[in-house]
Formats: sequence, structure tokens, C-alpha cells
Amino acid sequence: MNPMETRVAVLGIIVDDIDATAALNKILHSYADYVIGRMGIPYPKRKISIISVAIEASQEVISAMAGKIGRLAGVSCKTAYSNHVYSGECNAARE
Repeated sequence: MNPMETRVAVLGIIVDDIDATAALNKILHSYADYVIGRMGIPYPKRKISIISVAIEASQEVISAMAGKIGRLAGVSCKTAYSNHVYSGECNAARE
């Protein structure tokens, strides 16, 4: 994939350990320029949080972000990619 090509993806994140929240938010903040939107749902019955993050970035950036999140203790992350590849740089948070 050309570095100027982007894809839209959604990251599904489950936080099992509330102590991981600060580290997760730090990672999400570092990728803020790529974030289209974010939705968080607390689920007190199971003592977890469910977060979905829509992003547009190169596949490499998306993979790096998901990898960092997935390596956090008490956090799991899965990524679903759009099939469409867009040409040209996108700064999702600013458009």
C-alpha cells in the first residue's frame, strides 16, 4: 500500500482492567489526528468498558495503533477494515 493511501477501520476495544484506562487514553490521544469518532459504553454489570474507535489512516498506522492497544494488560482489541482504499493523505480529525 502506498504511504499516501488510507483505509477506514473500526477498532473494537474491551477494557477488563480499569487500571489500564490511563495508558489506553494516552495511546488514543497520540493517534487523535486519525480518529473520526469514538464511542465508549461502560458495562458495570460485568465491570468492563466497551469502546469503538473509527479511524482513517494508512494500514501501517492502524496496525501500529491496534498493536499498542492490544499489548496493554487487561485490554483486548480487534480491528475491522473497510475494503476501500483511498488515495491522498487524510487528516480525519481535521476534515
